[in-house]
Amino acid sequence: MSEQPIAANFLAYASTRMRTVHRDITLCLDRLTEDQIWHRGGDHENSIGNLLLHLEGNIRQWILHGIAGQPDVRQRDDEFSLAPTVSSTEARARLAATIDEACTFIATLPPNRLLEIIDPQPNGTWRNPTILEAIAKVFGHLEMHTGQIILLTKQMTGRDLDLSMPRKR
Repeated sequence: MSEQPIAANFLAYASTRMRTVHRDITLCLDRLTEDQIWHRGGDHENSIGNLLLHLEGNIRQWILHGIAGQPDVRQRDDEFSLAPTVSSTEARARLAATIDEACTFIATLPPNRLLEIIDPQPNGTWRNPTILEAIAKVFGHLEMHTGQIILLTKQMTGRDLDLSMPRKR
């Protein structure tokens, strides 16, 4: 098998997986109130709202800036503000739009670009990854924080969310 089908498969998987994980986030958010979305157990914790802003900033910086060449507009510290800086509706809309734009871009990225070196976060600790590494980092990061959102939603609602195949009970 040549490298191009493998690369094309990776790009399709990354885009599809990001959309699937976003669906799970949306299903969680649909079960929560505004207060629950911005709830923190303490100043040392992130709210679900903070995680939405953080994911939007991360995807925008790594994919849309780092690979697509858009300006870097990320204000990382603002993503973790103790007080909400936007409504949950706006945070949801921004994340949805960013994921949609990033997935569309990833799905159409020429596979021969995957080994290009980029530097999306010049002041960060993870410098000069390949585009392939950057995409894998982004959807892994999205999956990790989605797990946190799912757990927080289960804790706040006191219910299983049945996001995967139904379980026998």
